[in-house]
Amino acid sequence: MPLVVLAACGGGESAPETTVPAGVDLVVKAVSTIRWDASSYSAPAGEIDVFLANDDNVNHVLVVLQDDKVVGDLELEVKKRGDTDQGTITLEPGEYRIYCSTPGHGSMNSTLTVS
Repeated sequence: MPLVVLAACGGGESAPETTVPAGVDLVVKAVSTIRWDASSYSAPAGEIDVFLANDDNVNHVLVVLQDDKVVGDLELEVKKRGDTDQGTITLEPGEYRIYCSTPGHGSMNSTLTVS
């Protein structure tokens, strides 16, 4: 499976290019203004390999929520621009949320549809 290279566009400091490992099911990027790079994501049911990249200058901690409760034990942390983290979580089909548990980052709350 080929590798995908992600690069940020726009003003300000440019983010380093991020190489996403092969076999990843879900790629999430933290971007400036304390937000994820998308308002919604999708992934296949079962064991999901999640890759988190930080294109922002602050710490972020990704968790998966369902009904406002953390699901599974996935907790990915990126502390500074250019950091990446990766892990797996097993999810049944349904609607979840990709959430940043860092205090003050409640706006980092995107939909995850698992089918």
